[in-house]
Amino acid sequence: MTKILNEVLSANRDYVAGFDKGDLAMPPARQFAILTCMDARLDPAKYAGLSEGDAHVIRNAGGRASDDAIRSLVISYKLLGTREWFVIHHTDCGMETFNNEIMSDLLASSLKTASVDSEGWHDCCEGGGSTDGKYINWLTIKDQAESVLEDVKRIKAHPLVPSDIPVYGYIYDVKSGQLCEVPEATAAGK
Repeated sequence: MTKILNEVLSANRDYVAGFDKGDLAMPPARQFAILTCMDARLDPAKYAGLSEGDAHVIRNAGGRASDDAIRSLVISYKLLGTREWFVIHHTDCGMETFNNEIMSDLLASSLKTASVDSEGWHDCCEGGGSTDGKYINWLTIKDQAESVLEDVKRIKAHPLVPSDIPVYGYIYDVKSGQLCEVPEATAAGK
C-alpha cells in the first residue's frame, strides 16, 4: 500500500467511527447545486456554508459547463429537486495557463506529468504520447468573468434546462476566500 492509500483508509476508519449521517435524504436539503472547479484550494462546503446533505457540488477542471456538468445539473433538478444553480470559477486557475494546442502538443509528446516555469509548459520525456488530445476541447480559460458568463449562458440556453431555474455567476478569490459576483452572468442567468 502507498502512503496516500494508507492515509485515506485511516481517515475513513476515523470517519466511520463517528458516522451519524446514514439517514440523510437523497435530495439536497437546501435545493441548490454548485458547478465549480476541482482545484484543491476550493472547499465549497466552507465557502458556501454547506453541511453534508445540503447541496449538490459538481466539480471539474475549471468548473466549466461541459456536457457532463450539464447532465449532472439536469439530473439534480429533474430527479432531485434543485431549484437554483451557481457557476463558480476562481482566481489563479490552472486552466488559464494553457490552451488546446499546448495541451494536445504535450500529450502528443508524452503521457507523463508535465512541468511549468516562467517560459511555459514542458514535457519531462519523449515518447509514449498520443495525438488523441487534439480532438478534445479542453475548455481552457482566457478571462474568468468571460468564462463564467459563457458557462451561465450555455447552461441557460440548453434545451433540457427549464427557463425558470436561476443560474448565478461568481468567481472565488483564492487569496481572500470571497465569492465575487459576475453581474453580467447573474443577469444572463435570470
